[in-house]
Amino acid sequence: MVKTNYKEALQNPIFNIVSAAAQELQVDAYVIGGFVRDLILDRGAKKDIDIVAVGSGIALAQKISAMLPRKPKVQVFKNYGTAMLRYEGTDIEFVGARRESYQADSRNPVVENGTLEDDQNRRDFTINALALSLNKDQFGDLLDPFGGLQDLNDKMIRTPLDPDVTYSDDPLRMLRAIRFATQLGFGIDKKSLDSITDNKERIRIISGERIVEELHKILASEKPSEGFLLLYKTGLLDIILPELTALNQVEEIEGHTHKNNFYHTLEVVDNISRNTDDVWLRWAALLHDIGKAPTKRFSKKQGWTFHGHEFVGGKMTKKIFERLHMPLNQKMKFVQKMVMMSSRPIVLSQDIATDSAVRRLVFDAGEDVESLMILCEADITTKNPVKFKRYHQNFDLVRKKIVEVEARDHVRNFQPPITGEEIMAIYNLKPSREIGVLKEAIKEAILEGDIPNDYDAAYRFMEEQAEKMGLTKP
Repeated sequence: MVKTNYKEALQNPIFNIVSAAAQELQVDAYVIGGFVRDLILDRGAKKDIDIVAVGSGIALAQKISAMLPRKPKVQVFKNYGTAMLRYEGTDIEFVGARRESYQADSRNPVVENGTLEDDQNRRDFTINALALSLNKDQFGDLLDPFGGLQDLNDKMIRTPLDPDVTYSDDPLRMLRAIRFATQLGFGIDKKSLDSITDNKERIRIISGERIVEELHKILASEKPSEGFLLLYKTGLLDIILPELTALNQVEEIEGHTHKNNFYHTLEVVDNISRNTDDVWLRWAALLHDIGKAPTKRFSKKQGWTFHGHEFVGGKMTKKIFERLHMPLNQKMKFVQKMVMMSSRPIVLSQDIATDSAVRRLVFDAGEDVESLMILCEADITTKNPVKFKRYHQNFDLVRKKIVEVEARDHVRNFQPPITGEEIMAIYNLKPSREIGVLKEAIKEAILEGDIPNDYDAAYRFMEEQAEKMGLTKP
């Protein structure tokens, strides 16, 4: 079972301290899981370390804290039999070796004390079951009972036990398998992939929060499409985000076809991932076309149309966030705004971008105008090199126009120079429809370029409009 020695890799002083504390308590201790995996893959130092003790993990954590100079606080989670402390910027979690058993309606196991082998058996994947001994006589020895080292070499995700048992016990592991495959650029063992397909309905017992946590990590990867294709292939995506799988259809009527908006969406997500790490902007790319399935229509005159798909997609975005228990705060509003405005710069880039149209774009997008431009540029997926070049050149022109208009007119997030309270005071009015009409008229005049965005011009314009409305000053 012992493959090789990684003593030289355990340079962090904490490992020697763990070793000394374990020896004093007469328990065996091992570093296990992601730290070992990433160490072998040379993925850089992790900011969290998992230590398993054949005995009490809580007692080991408390002993280590007492041995450290600053005696860091130990957080104890008695229900889970775990403890955590922070050492020089690294979170270290301690758990006693355990065996687990599951019930069909829950991913929360019944836990009993166990051996290191029991603990490795309960791990999700062979590459996460690798352990390095921190015991004095075997310090740095690799314990690899399931061939995890070979799976790392083969770039393969495989479960230690029968995958039907692993995935049925804890269905979240199905998403984790796909997430790890996406993050690491690994494949998933065929038996394991088939098992995910067979057990896909079990994902329904997992909370939206846990599902979204994995989706975030897939979206944050270098090439998210690989994860979403695996989610689609296994049937998980149809359960989690049916709005996306609904886009995977192409119809032909009287020789007219439309592009497959599902595969187009995945291209857009990969495109935008090369230009931004903002996971919420990546969410916007993932959802930007979801309104196309319910709005798809065919007419002999126009062919296939998707009228109003941005507005419908915006409403669908909120429902998705609610269903998956995602934050219904500014993050949701940002994604919703990006979806609802996703075609605006594209339309501008296809026509002559007038100052008025650009002012409205900047006003409506506000501080998110650059994010919107990044999204729309990612939306260019044509394989025609001439069209591709022309579209990007047009976007460059729109960007320059945005800079010019913003420098001159200052319309980003602007408020009309004259407030409703001032209008009420000037014309001795109570809150009424007329005030809203005047404010809107001033705003429209500025956006159209009829008047400059300054107080004096707005005041004169207000007087003209008020006179037409029959309003007089007292």
